[in-house]
Amino acid sequence: MSSVSTLSGLVDSAPTAGVNNSTTTATQLNDRFLKLLVAQMSNQDPLNPLDNAQVTSQMAQINTVTGINGLNETVHKLLDQFSRLESLQAAQLTGRSVLVDGSSMTLPATGTAVGGVQLDLPADTVTVEIRDGAGQVVRELQLGKQDSGVTRFEWDGRTATGETAAAGTYTFSVTAKTGSTSVTATPLASRRVDGVRTVNGTVQLVLAGGGAVAYSDIKQIL
Repeated sequence: MSSVSTLSGLVDSAPTAGVNNSTTTATQLNDRFLKLLVAQMSNQDPLNPLDNAQVTSQMAQINTVTGINGLNETVHKLLDQFSRLESLQAAQLTGRSVLVDGSSMTLPATGTAVGGVQLDLPADTVTVEIRDGAGQVVRELQLGKQDSGVTRFEWDGRTATGETAAAGTYTFSVTAKTGSTSVTATPLASRRVDGVRTVNGTVQLVLAGGGAVAYSDIKQIL
């Protein structure tokens, strides 16, 4: 094998990703390359000397590899710091309520039930239908004209007949229109945050009543 091909093999075998899993660091690789280059220059065959152009090219490549590994290490550190910051921010939500994807709402013995809707586009009319455990509509709420994004609403517990609904869990659906054109409307449930955990590097909020959602899936903090 020629001197230049040996150097080339060293560069090609250099790790360029997964810094933490690499058995050869960028510094070690650079040292090996320089030592091999000096040794080969000292013992080169006068009749078959090193090709300056190829050696220069290989040196440029090893510098690129070193730079990539350094960049990867920096990115890993930044991601780790971001994850820690996100965990601290999420911990402050413990005991508070948030809006997340869902179509259930809880009516307390006293007070109001809270829900939300996320609109992809502005809508002229937004209608919420609230159903009991049997699937019967107990109340219809007209939210009127709404902009795109997240809208929060409350239900005072009154039924369509003016009676007070029993405390408990209800479900709701949302329809939205602009003129005669339907607008995509996603129902959002209000859930209390009981705790925070990290799973595979992802910060999750543990919700009251069971289940968990990613911190990034929160639509609104109440």
